[in-house]
Amino acid sequence: MSDDKLPIKMLNDRVLVRLGDSEGERHSAGGILIPATAQVSKRLAWAEVVAAGPNVRTMEVGDRVLFNPEDRYEVEVRGEEFIILRERDVHAVAAERLEEAGTGLYL
Repeated sequence: MSDDKLPIKMLNDRVLVRLGDSEGERHSAGGILIPATAQVSKRLAWAEVVAAGPNVRTMEVGDRVLFNPEDRYEVEVRGEEFIILRERDVHAVAAERLEEAGTGLYL
């Protein structure tokens, strides 16, 4: 049996997320191209939850989460890059199921 085919289960309060394409080049509101190498101080990033441990209470697979890119552990699974976070390192959760709560904020 090949080791790269083993199933993965997240433990405790860990969350496995996948970054979107926003990690690379960005455009300003005026249309100016901002290269990926430009230093942006304390900019938070959005990612999609791919897996969650059994003790994660506030997010589910498919939710988008806001986190500090400096507080992360990167891992490669089958050639794809993922990030492992602790639930306490997530600053916000965006999901359609939260619409019932009436936050008034939308992406």
